[in-house]
Amino acid sequence: MEEFKASVFRKVTLRLIPFLVLAYLLNYVDRVNLGFAALEMNRDLGLTATTFGYGAGILFIGYFLFGVPSNMGLQKYGARIWLGLLLSVWGCIVVGMAFITNVTEFLVVRFLLGAVEAGFFPGVIFYLTKWFPAAYRASITSRFMFAQPLALMIGSAVSGWLLTFDGMLNIAGWQWMFILEGIPTIIVGIIAFYYLTDNPFKAKWLTQEEKDFLNGELEREAQQIESKEKVSMWKALLNVKVWILAIIYVSQVIGVYGVNMWLPQIIKSYGDLSTTSIGFISAVPFVVAAIGMLAIGWSSDKHLERKWHMIGAMVLAGGCLVLCGILQGNLFITIALISISAIGFYGCMPVFWTIPTGFLVGGAAATGIAFINAVGNLGGFVAPITIGWLKDYTGSFTSGLYFMGAAVLLGCLLSLVLFAVFQKKEEVK
Repeated sequence: MEEFKASVFRKVTLRLIPFLVLAYLLNYVDRVNLGFAALEMNRDLGLTATTFGYGAGILFIGYFLFGVPSNMGLQKYGARIWLGLLLSVWGCIVVGMAFITNVTEFLVVRFLLGAVEAGFFPGVIFYLTKWFPAAYRASITSRFMFAQPLALMIGSAVSGWLLTFDGMLNIAGWQWMFILEGIPTIIVGIIAFYYLTDNPFKAKWLTQEEKDFLNGELEREAQQIESKEKVSMWKALLNVKVWILAIIYVSQVIGVYGVNMWLPQIIKSYGDLSTTSIGFISAVPFVVAAIGMLAIGWSSDKHLERKWHMIGAMVLAGGCLVLCGILQGNLFITIALISISAIGFYGCMPVFWTIPTGFLVGGAAATGIAFINAVGNLGGFVAPITIGWLKDYTGSFTSGLYFMGAAVLLGCLLSLVLFAVFQKKEEVK
């Protein structure tokens, strides 16, 4: 039986995860390549650090407003249609970024990108609950989220290189970057319509025995969760644990997007480096993070432990950012500390996303996950704007590093509160 069980989950993993990783890789590249475009685009459009911060952050206002409605659309129409549509449309928007000419267009297009992207990540997290029981989700989610550091590894090097196309056919390097990084997303979106399967019932690539096994496992787990605490779709939005999780996610996202959006410019501040060099140096922290993410996800599932894996990773992330601010002045030390911090950021997130799926199922899971993701990603609005303002006000990135580190460490304290709430509810039962 164990051999059959392992073979089923291996088959599902090999079918779904590589494609979802590719889609998320493109999602992340299309979202954060703005950090590289800024090396030339800010000059061409006359953007200050503060204005750039608003443009980087406004994406997450669209993300916040459309996250829950988009996940409800996925619940209604299925992952195959909905995720394919999202990929295709946001790929077109990314290509459209190449043709902006002023600040207003910059802000509008970034907002639209956030509105369309809003449903992808929470949609996939919910989609994975249709295929994998809770015991597998930290490692499975870490494999899916492996696309984040992978995107930043590849995207950093490729984006830096594409900027060297500057002037070819009278098109700026940052415009080439948006065009050539948006087109693959459109193609993958079209493929998604034909490749993805909504749930095990519709999987022609599974035998009937495999379908029955998967459905039995998932239905049994859903019944166990509902027997402890049944949460309706709309009550999920008022659940205290959902709100605490959303605020914790804000703290994590402040650190992640603060680093992602500003790292190229932080590196540039150390000297007159070429865009290609900046790209390769920027990739280093995410090479390290990719390894750390998989290791932490594997360890969390192996020991069936979430609390200290998540909190420990957040302490590592926040502490190293604060230390980076204290010791800033040497590029090697800065990259080393940001690399260690990145292990914490990307290691805590897969563990984090196992928590809401542990007490939310069905429509409540779709709504709750989307709400946590939408509110949490407001950190992506706060971080670029605050760091841009601090950079213009102080002339350096030091205070921005302190801000990011303090936000993540505050999230650690809220995590302790969250787990205390879980423990109290268990004691009441």
